[in-house]
Amino acid sequence: MRYVAAAVVASAFALTIGAVASAQSGGLQIPKPPVAPKPAWVSPKTAWGDPDISGNFTNKYEQGTPMERPAGFEGRGVDDVRGAELKKLLEERQRQSDARQQFLAGDPTGKIAVLPEFGDRGEIVRGNRAWMIIDPGDGQMPAMTEEGQRRTPWREPGRTGRAASSFSNVGFDSHFDFSLTDRCITRGYPGSMLPAIYGDSYQIVQAPGYVAIRYEMVHETRIIPLDGRPHVSKSVRLDMGDARGHWVDNSLVVETTNFRDRSVYRNANPDALKITERFTRTAPTTIEWTVTINDPTTWVRPWTFSLPLTVNDQEPVLEYACHEGNYALRNMLSGERATERESAGK
Repeated sequence: MRYVAAAVVASAFALTIGAVASAQSGGLQIPKPPVAPKPAWVSPKTAWGDPDISGNFTNKYEQGTPMERPAGFEGRGVDDVRGAELKKLLEERQRQSDARQQFLAGDPTGKIAVLPEFGDRGEIVRGNRAWMIIDPGDGQMPAMTEEGQRRTPWREPGRTGRAASSFSNVGFDSHFDFSLTDRCITRGYPGSMLPAIYGDSYQIVQAPGYVAIRYEMVHETRIIPLDGRPHVSKSVRLDMGDARGHWVDNSLVVETTNFRDRSVYRNANPDALKITERFTRTAPTTIEWTVTINDPTTWVRPWTFSLPLTVNDQEPVLEYACHEGNYALRNMLSGERATERESAGK
């Protein structure tokens, strides 16, 4: 019986092949079997069921991206500048950055073939967008209120002027004349997660009921409770603010208040400023970080900027021994004193 069955199968197979060959010779098209569509990417979950946004990230590729929409793009949104146009724009920004580096190296003619790299400036061409602000649609910060314009910048007690950056050319009489960043104290928030010339590495760590975010520069960590607890008392002020988070679908939404006057973002009102962030994993290697700034005493309306965080396990957060290695502060103060002695003829 097995031989009879095998013969029947072979005969049927031969008839099928013959039919296909006959159909093809007659010009008939044999339909191909449908190709199963690729399954849509699904955001991963932690072992306890929360969306998984953990990992090592960077936004160093946006170092050359301006906060506001540049001139020449009037009437256009940030999503309108893509493809070849964005590529050309990023290449021009890279060229300008390289030219500035040549100038700082004392080689404005570009005769030095290879310059020593400082920080993350060499990867501007890998940027993702033309500017950061997505709301208002014109890509510009809203106008400041009269109160915001009148507000006096914070000063150290007993100081008469606002601290300056070490990159400025003002005189430095004391360490109080330097910014909080120069003094290794804080970059504030959201400044700590905006791309800078180096140190653009971050780590997101998750546990049941909490998310923690580590910032390489200046060695700070935000602990974000997810259990619905209220903010701390208004009498408690923090350089990074007091954060509370919750999940909306696959996005971590974080609301932060209770800022300090010395480090509040863009000289806003620390009593009124509320920052709302959304961290959304949009691809296996990308989180979209969207930030809404709301302070009705400083700006006439809220405004929002957004940029990607890209997985980068090759550059995890390293120890940022800022105080231990901060010889620049001492050197600049001693240099200022030497200049004074020289001017006095001593």
